[in-house]
Amino acid sequence: MSRFEPKKPSLCTSGPLLNDTFRESLSVLHAIVKSCYGPFGRLKQLHNGIGGCVTTTSQSHALLSGFSVRHPAVKLIAASICNHISTFSDCGLFAANLCCNLIDQFTNLNISPHTIIRLTKHILNLCITYLKSEDCACKMAVDFSNSKSLLSVAYSVVSSKPACMLTANEANYISTLAVKAFLLTVPNDVGSSVTLGKSIIVPVEGEDVMGSSVVSGLLIEMSDYYLTRALLSTQLTTKPLKVALFSISLSGDFCETGEGTLDVFDSVNPDIVMLDQLFALGKQLVDDHVMLLLCQKVIHPALKQYLKEQDVFAVDRLGAAVMEPLSQMTGAKPIASLSPVSSTCYGDLENVSKLSYGFKHFLHLIPFDTSICSFVLCNRNETSLKELMRACRAAEHVLQMTLKYPWVLLGGGCSETHLAAFVRYKTSKVQSNCLEELNCSETDYKMVTNCFCLSLESVARSLEHDGGNMLLDLEDGHSWSVSSEAFLDSQCFETGPHCGCGMLKRRDDLQWCVLGSQYQTFNPQTRNQAHSVTQSDRLIFDCYPAKCNALQVAVDTAGLILDLSYVIEDNN
Repeated sequence: MSRFEPKKPSLCTSGPLLNDTFRESLSVLHAIVKSCYGPFGRLKQLHNGIGGCVTTTSQSHALLSGFSVRHPAVKLIAASICNHISTFSDCGLFAANLCCNLIDQFTNLNISPHTIIRLTKHILNLCITYLKSEDCACKMAVDFSNSKSLLSVAYSVVSSKPACMLTANEANYISTLAVKAFLLTVPNDVGSSVTLGKSIIVPVEGEDVMGSSVVSGLLIEMSDYYLTRALLSTQLTTKPLKVALFSISLSGDFCETGEGTLDVFDSVNPDIVMLDQLFALGKQLVDDHVMLLLCQKVIHPALKQYLKEQDVFAVDRLGAAVMEPLSQMTGAKPIASLSPVSSTCYGDLENVSKLSYGFKHFLHLIPFDTSICSFVLCNRNETSLKELMRACRAAEHVLQMTLKYPWVLLGGGCSETHLAAFVRYKTSKVQSNCLEELNCSETDYKMVTNCFCLSLESVARSLEHDGGNMLLDLEDGHSWSVSSEAFLDSQCFETGPHCGCGMLKRRDDLQWCVLGSQYQTFNPQTRNQAHSVTQSDRLIFDCYPAKCNALQVAVDTAGLILDLSYVIEDNN
């Protein structure tokens, strides 16, 4: 008889924000995301200490899903950021960085959490309203008639991941391929509804990055010997090629016939009956002039040999991931039964061929419709290849969101500094009726606003990792980087030739202040002669919907943490 232990009482902790464990855990999380932020962020190596896969990355989803967090409140922050990343694929580090900054700033205020939450929601609404308005000076419209705008969007994502180990030319090349793959997924014919195609990433390790390419159709990896033999022995002369797509196993296993009891007579051999059924199915495919059989699972060797003798090219073990794009590309409906096949289930392909990249060999399925493509990504080692795959998936998603919301926000810290300057300007003269509506004093209002703006500016300063500093120009509200070696005093600021996003050029008449210091409030404007998206060769952008949602997630999550009174943990 097993022994039972009495249940332990739950651990109830009051005032979790004052707990040293929480502060230490939050400080570690903040240090990690802040040090990884931006294209010059430091890489982190994740491993479990007892063997297994080692991940080197600065990408937010790989980081937050790669380590465990002890404190429940910090777990909540990580889960909130991961939920944002799963939907938008970008701006995860921004959301985590801003959220931690807000919590750090607000916990030092002698103001009730409910007042802080109420005021931050008011400031957040002010920011979102401004970002959505036509007068917003830190967002730009994307011109889809010019490829430079899309290239800048893709480059901003790819170049922000240093673990990809790309040179400037390689980053430009991969960005061009990412845009090409995206454009291939956009259908030529637009009806009442638009369905985007798919870009399937095909990784090739150990090859030069410049060997990457985008090809229309799908690539299926196969051994060189089998592929060459199969193409030589099968005469695919009829064009177009009729295709049958099976999602059910054709191995003859009874587990594929469904659940239930099977009664078999003594004189009946189930294996022979099943094989006869498979041959009957194969004969129908031959009679229907099917030239290519694609199976998600396994094909019985005898059936495969029969089809080969009948000049039908059979490919099995495709996996579930390619079934949807295969169906979309060929027009074939996945067949999930051994019953006679309806002629409406077949699809077609233009041709098949063999392609090789490095030591990998592929069967190339060439479609009539180019909305399905294969993005062959090459890189020198496994670590940089995995990070490059993550970056390209994020770039594709960002381009898709840009197609739906044709705006971009200025990157390189310029949106954060501009937005902070705008909030300071709009809240510098608060009306008494606004204070009454918010049920707070003017002092509380200004203190919370200052903490909010300092948090935004702190995120922009996180882009500098080499001992330099960040400046704010007092006209447009953009951020400017100053290296640690540059001469810096109250009279002369030696910045780079462009601001963080690359839109503005340095001018001698600009007034500056160190980012994070006090300055006279001003209404940040963008001059009429500023560059547009299509006029500059190298601009840094942030995804508009992702950044707006990340801003909201950071503020809401910080408010949720501030509102915690107790943490109850069940230790059973």
